[in-house]
Amino acid sequence: MFFEYFISFALAFIVSFVATPIAKKVAFYIGAVDVPKDERRMHKKPIARLGGLAIFSGFIMTLMFGLISTFIGVIGITPNQQLLGMLVGVFIIVGMGIVDDIKQLGPKIKFVFQILAAIAVVWISGDKISIITNPFSSTGTSVISDFIAYPLTIFWIVGITNAINFIDGLDGLAAGVSSISYLSLMFIAILYGEVQTAMIIAILAGATLGFLPYNFNPAKIFMGDTGSTFLGFTLGVISIQGMMKTYAAISIVIPILVLGLPLFDTTFAILRRLIQRKPIMAADRGHLHHRLIDMGFSQRQSVVTMYAVSGALGLVAIVLADKGALSAVVLIIALSIFVIAGSRYMSEINDAPDIENKVEEENIPSLSIQKAKK
Repeated sequence: MFFEYFISFALAFIVSFVATPIAKKVAFYIGAVDVPKDERRMHKKPIARLGGLAIFSGFIMTLMFGLISTFIGVIGITPNQQLLGMLVGVFIIVGMGIVDDIKQLGPKIKFVFQILAAIAVVWISGDKISIITNPFSSTGTSVISDFIAYPLTIFWIVGITNAINFIDGLDGLAAGVSSISYLSLMFIAILYGEVQTAMIIAILAGATLGFLPYNFNPAKIFMGDTGSTFLGFTLGVISIQGMMKTYAAISIVIPILVLGLPLFDTTFAILRRLIQRKPIMAADRGHLHHRLIDMGFSQRQSVVTMYAVSGALGLVAIVLADKGALSAVVLIIALSIFVIAGSRYMSEINDAPDIENKVEEENIPSLSIQKAKK
């Protein structure tokens, strides 16, 4: 099976990597370009924002190959209601994202389409969050009625969709954090014996990482809403299909841990805007990545710091699924110490141009500077 996961991942990576320059040309041709207009924008020149189309291409092309090759036993992705529900929702989300990247839809319109996509998943696949944590129960969980389960599932999918969209503010941030989340969920799905879910996640991870080289700072193309909503939507759906449908208390905690960074950022943003009496969907500079920039971190340092936090949470989730709560608690304490300590001093590490200026201030001969450049 690991060979099949590798095939899926590699093919999606290659298709996405090759498709990204094409998506860039298409974006400029149809006017899907991000022009910096306010202080929240970190870039200074117009950049194409249809990169999500390349990620989607990597996903859908590899998925089609997997479905076709099932008949000859190469990869083995079997058509079922879960997959159909996810695909219907994905096409709604991607269609909305493409229009938004060109025309800039309002938040209310986008929200309606996100709800429709989530409803399609629940209605077609039948997936729902059917249990909640209950410390007073002998099993640690309680079954909830469909009257609550279906709205809660739709809320979860739409929430994760917007959570990834909210963190898409620095070069490579959303793509990198989503890739880490995908890989974490893939390993957990393998541990749970969810083979097909793990295969689909491998495809999503490969497609996202194939786009990342073009999106990492300095970005040559943005994923746009086509990409950020696609990543968030698929993360929301697969976290339900792969983890939340089991009757185990830790199965509820795992996707919350894996998606902890975007969930925390989104929750904090909503609370902040409610306190300030601003619209929930209003843009501001209060997100975690903006705060790191304001603390003196460079774009790359901010992104890598958030990668580290997301990776730590993903690792804790994997250990929780495999070894249990005690091992996970020990690991999260150890990782927290290193992440906090590393983040504290990272902003003091200057980039290359600043190092050169510091050298000049210390009156080191210019010959030494030239040698350092070489």
